[in-house]
Amino acid sequence: MKILVINPGATSTKIAVYEDEKQIFKTGIDHSVEELKPFNRIVDQFEFRKDLILKVLKENGFEMSAFDAVSARGGLLKHIPSGTYEVNDAMIRDIENPPYGEHAANLGAIIAKTLADMVGVKAYITDPVCVDEMTDIARISGFKGMERQSFFHALNHKGMARRAAAQLGKKYEELNLIVVHMGGGVSVAAHEKGRVIDVYNVKDEGSFSLDRGGSLPTNALINLCFSGKDKAEVKKMLGTEAGVFSYLGTKDFVEICDKALVQHDEEFLLIYKALAYQHAKDIGAMAAVLHMDVDAIVLTGGMANSKEFCDEIKSYCEKIAPFIILPGEAEMDSLALGALRVLNGEPAGHYE
Repeated sequence: MKILVINPGATSTKIAVYEDEKQIFKTGIDHSVEELKPFNRIVDQFEFRKDLILKVLKENGFEMSAFDAVSARGGLLKHIPSGTYEVNDAMIRDIENPPYGEHAANLGAIIAKTLADMVGVKAYITDPVCVDEMTDIARISGFKGMERQSFFHALNHKGMARRAAAQLGKKYEELNLIVVHMGGGVSVAAHEKGRVIDVYNVKDEGSFSLDRGGSLPTNALINLCFSGKDKAEVKKMLGTEAGVFSYLGTKDFVEICDKALVQHDEEFLLIYKALAYQHAKDIGAMAAVLHMDVDAIVLTGGMANSKEFCDEIKSYCEKIAPFIILPGEAEMDSLALGALRVLNGEPAGHYE
C-alpha cells in the first residue's frame, strides 16, 4: 500500500510517502511570511499549499494515481475519540467554520480530500488535537459552566505510547502510561489501557512551556485582563510571549540549556529548573489519576533530546515508574500507520 502523508504547520507543510510501514520519501515546504500574508484566513491557504504539494510530488517522480490513500494531520474539529477518521463533508464544513478556532492543521483534511478525490481514493485523519477520551470526573474544573476540555498533542502522544509499549513487549491497550510531550507546547496525559483519561494542556493549565503560561495565579490573571489591554493583547501575551520567554527573552531551548548548564547563568538555571519542576508536578498529578498504578513514564518532544533535562525531571518522580525517553515526534509515522490500519481492515471512525 502506498500512502501520501500531509502535515501542515504554521509556516511549513511536511509531506511524506510510505510503502506500507516504510517511509520512502520525506520533505518540508517552507512558507515565508510574505507568501502567507495575502491570505486573510488559514483556510484560504488551501489552493496555495495544495498546488505546492503537487509540484513537489511531480518533481520527485510521484503521481497521485500511485497512491492508495492520503493521510493528513487533523485540526481543531469537534471533540472525537481517538482513531483514524475518513474525511467527509461534515468535517470539511467544520474546517470552513471551525468550532474551536483556526489552526494550520485544519488545512490537512481539506487538502487530503481534494487530492484523494482526484484519483478516487480515501482521505483520512488520525488522532487530531481535539481527541477526547476524558472521564466525566476529569472534566470538572471547579466552576460550573467552565468545564475542562481535551486539547493536546494526541497524534504524538498515541504514536509514542505505542512505541513505548513495543519496547515493553506489550500492547498499548494493556498499559497505564504517563506521556509528556515537551515541545513548543507541553501536554501531560494519563493513558489508561489505551485511553487518555485526563490531560494537562499548556494552553489552559499545567506546566508552563517555552512561550505559554500554563496554570497562572487567578487573581493576578484577572488583574492583567483589566489592566487596559484588550482581549487580543492578553491572548497573544499568554499564548506566544509567556512561559520561559517572559522570563528570559528566548524560546531557544538549546540556548537555555547552554546558559543554564554550561555558562552557569543563575537566572537561566532557575527557570530551567522550574520548567523541569513543573513538568514533574504534572507527572505526579497524572500518577494520582492512575491510582499510582503506572507502567512507564514517557518523555517525548524536542526537549527530550536533552538528557540533563530528562534527568532533572526524573530526579523528582523516578520512584513512580520507569522512564522511557523517546525524543522528537512521530507524527508522520503515526499518520501513515493510522491510514494503513484502515486499509488493512480496521473500521474508520465516522465524523458527525
